[in-house]
Amino acid sequence: SDSFTADTPEGKFPVRNIIAKYPGTKDGIIVIAGHYDTNYPLRNTAYVGANDGGSSTAILLEFANHLRGKKREGYSVWLVWTDGEEAIKQWSETDSVYGTRHLAEKWQKDGTLKKIKALFVMDMIGDADLNIDRESNSTPWLLDLVQQAAARTGYQSHFFARTAAIEDDHLPFAKLGVPVADIIDLDYGYGNVFHHTPQDTLDKLSPKSLEIVGNTILETL
Repeated sequence: SDSFTADTPEGKFPVRNIIAKYPGTKDGIIVIAGHYDTNYPLRNTAYVGANDGGSSTAILLEFANHLRGKKREGYSVWLVWTDGEEAIKQWSETDSVYGTRHLAEKWQKDGTLKKIKALFVMDMIGDADLNIDRESNSTPWLLDLVQQAAARTGYQSHFFARTAAIEDDHLPFAKLGVPVADIIDLDYGYGNVFHHTPQDTLDKLSPKSLEIVGNTILETL
């Protein structure tokens, strides 16, 4: 794991990224990341975070099931459960993505960053009404690969009907030149009414949505 103490608007805060590494036959790394923390400003409410925190945590666990026990043909795959993605008070460049900002800097210093061929972020991918955004801070050729994979798996209707610029765990890596793709459906409920509310509960989600995203990303790999 990668543990450190972050400086936040509410003082010192422990942050812990969890990393699982699956070796491949080729030199190079593909990172799949997703945050497991839930929304701190709502910590005094009955906030579950089923989609925002839960879905990304779950899909990474299922990727682990598919990757474990065999050396894959191709690049190594690293799964990263990121912490501190959410703002402590109000989303800004300094109050957000604490975990990945730290990890990007650490990997730049130790030389890991140069080996990363692509980084995917999974976020809010459990919505029963699944429409993944074409995220415009992401690397176009990598999104094109995802789109081709979705077409091959027959899931293209769930991908990229909308375009949106979204700030997420991929940005610290994008700034350092890593090819990135943010896989996210930011329209959660009509007009996004469930996002960052106590209504983010399991009944809004579908296992089918996790399967669609999971199979598409495995096909992309």
